[in-house]
Amino acid sequence: MKILVTGTSGQLARSLSEQAKGQAEIVLVGRPDLDLENLATFAPVLKSVAPDMVINAAAHTGVDQQEDEPERAFRLNAEAPADLARLTRLAGIPLIQVSTDYVFDGSSARPYVETDLPNPQTVYGRSKLAGEDAVRSGNPDHLIVRTAWVVSRHGRNFVKTMLSLAATRDHLKVVADQFGNPTEAHDLADGLLAAATLWRREGGFPKGLYHLAGQGRASWHELASHVLAVSASLGGPSATVEPVGSDQWPAKAARPANSELNSDAFASDFGYRAGQWKDRVRALVVELRAST
Repeated sequence: MKILVTGTSGQLARSLSEQAKGQAEIVLVGRPDLDLENLATFAPVLKSVAPDMVINAAAHTGVDQQEDEPERAFRLNAEAPADLARLTRLAGIPLIQVSTDYVFDGSSARPYVETDLPNPQTVYGRSKLAGEDAVRSGNPDHLIVRTAWVVSRHGRNFVKTMLSLAATRDHLKVVADQFGNPTEAHDLADGLLAAATLWRREGGFPKGLYHLAGQGRASWHELASHVLAVSASLGGPSATVEPVGSDQWPAKAARPANSELNSDAFASDFGYRAGQWKDRVRALVVELRAST
């Protein structure tokens, strides 16, 4: 099975390329050949690659930046998926769209399930929800997978930022009243590959919308503390981590207070569940330390 993945340097794209060995042929395509801001690049790439499936792993993820450039956010996160959905439908190709926990407002007292009504509070969340709607209406052979708090050895992410800051600072302040599910990108990649395998075997996806995130609840403060405790145990950079409230860490875009995702439906239908976040983050820090 040949899978075209949008983007070449993102955490998920690179993880898919690494995890797919023996399962699928992954073709990563990004700028300038496939540019989410240039819809004219889509059709030639689809024709050239002739994939069996497309995974749209590329997006504009600068949450605060998007508050200042909503038109660009919707162009990348909604209009581009809409055209991908149209073209893949015409070609008879299934499309997997990766979405986000930011489609929810964060007011739930429990982890969100797929039937909960979205209520995004940011340009990022609204643009990603519009992308979901566009894929849903544009290609009936689709799968939308919402995830959260993605980390890995690739690209820029919270774990790598904490290690970098701890290398030059003795004291960090990290928000302690926002909760979610840290998700290792390779776990997300494995889940999408499990879905692709089921699609090939069954000729379709059971349903069109799922949540897939790491197991366990954490605050940003808990995640930072765990990262630096593991680093310290390995002789790496560490720092004291002071918990602060969201009101002490103002941001242009409001973050959800609780964006935990319930991944039970994905586990039931695809037979895959991401790892416990503490275990996966520990393994990631060990890997990062070994590579320095």
